[in-house]
Amino acid sequence: MPGGNLADRLAALSASATGDDGVVTVTVTGSGVVTGLRLDDGASRLSGATLSDEILRTMRRAQATLVRQVRTAVDETVGADTEAGRAVLDSLIPAEPPQPAMPVMPFPSFENVPTLPQQSPGNGFESGRDSRAR
Repeated sequence: MPGGNLADRLAALSASATGDDGVVTVTVTGSGVVTGLRLDDGASRLSGATLSDEILRTMRRAQATLVRQVRTAVDETVGADTEAGRAVLDSLIPAEPPQPAMPVMPFPSFENVPTLPQQSPGNGFESGRDSRAR
């Protein structure tokens, strides 16, 4: 039979996850807030994009572990079929984040490179013609 104090159980929960290569470890509290981020010395060998992807992937793993812990706490205390249990479970962070509707385009680089053969590189204001032309 369900019993116990759900609020106390949820407040005491935390979850940690470590990335596949062991470089990133993330800890989250019962509300899903990140409270710990540990980067191994191997993080310096990763590119910025790879490291940020690994951090986010590991954070999602920790949050998914937390979701399982919350479900267990709800089942053992108030029960998942009660109004309070449903309210807590409905407020959980989804195990898988929604995928973007459109692919994210990379941010353009603004290099000072001529795009037409007759253009010479300048300071960004030249159009290939004399700027004093009328």
